[in-house]
Amino acid sequence: MAYHLSYVEAVVVGAFQGVTELFPVSSLGHSVLVPALVGGQWSQDLNVSEPESPYLAFIVGLHVATALALLVFFWRDWVAVIAGFATSIRHRRVSTPGERLAWMLVLATIPVGVCGLALEHLFRTTLGKPVPAAIFLAINGVILYGGERLRRRARTDEAEAFIAANPGPEEVGLSPSDNRIASLPMGRAVVIGSAQVLALLPGISRSGVTMVAGLLRGLSHEDAARFSFLLATPVIMAAGVLKIPDLFGPLGDGIHGQVLAGSIASFVAAYLAVRFLTRYFESRTLTPFAIYCFVAGIGSLLWLTLS
Repeated sequence: MAYHLSYVEAVVVGAFQGVTELFPVSSLGHSVLVPALVGGQWSQDLNVSEPESPYLAFIVGLHVATALALLVFFWRDWVAVIAGFATSIRHRRVSTPGERLAWMLVLATIPVGVCGLALEHLFRTTLGKPVPAAIFLAINGVILYGGERLRRRARTDEAEAFIAANPGPEEVGLSPSDNRIASLPMGRAVVIGSAQVLALLPGISRSGVTMVAGLLRGLSHEDAARFSFLLATPVIMAAGVLKIPDLFGPLGDGIHGQVLAGSIASFVAAYLAVRFLTRYFESRTLTPFAIYCFVAGIGSLLWLTLS
């Protein structure tokens, strides 16, 4: 039996995916909660907790569109990163900022890649339901707010002090932010990237926990956001590519047009979101997103359990 997914559902979910994947508010949490809160046909059509969920294949397939938007926006950064990786392999060295940034992204992506393959199915089928998603969304708000408070209380900014003391050569192909990130110790970059593992829990934001980890390691909001988006790109792309074959099999029967419509919506929304956020975090904090996540999580929990 072909899976039912309307074009309205596809476009709305696609736009939600593009925005919430990059905003620190959890795309998976919203993908679980929005259908449950709308109810009716939406709650039946859009369910990620099923063992073989066409909806999950659809939303994860949308990740490709989101990752493409990130690649388009940061194309100069990725050209420099790929060039750095190539020269590092060719000359067997890790010395220039481009080479360091390339290996940072590789090493920092390994923990979430391994954990995603091992635990994603278990976490999704066990916790990918509205009530756990609402709880984790509220916890996400606490994490974001706690990260801001802890950073403000820090007397010294160790990572910024390290960067100031060890600026290293700047690479022309990299942005000033990329050059600062490349000056971090490799171990700190891996710790920041490892925070993405928490985003396997529906309601915990990948970009949010990565930014918090970056802030606690001493990065500015601007640099933490940029590093978060660079780290997310290969992970989001890989997750989408793994699910694309499902959309061309039985799970995608009758929804290829909807997948295309949702992907276009996701691409546009993600591009606009990253354009907004890179400017936003030049001077602002995670606090508004923390308040939103906590209020939305608690409100959703009360609605789902008391209505």
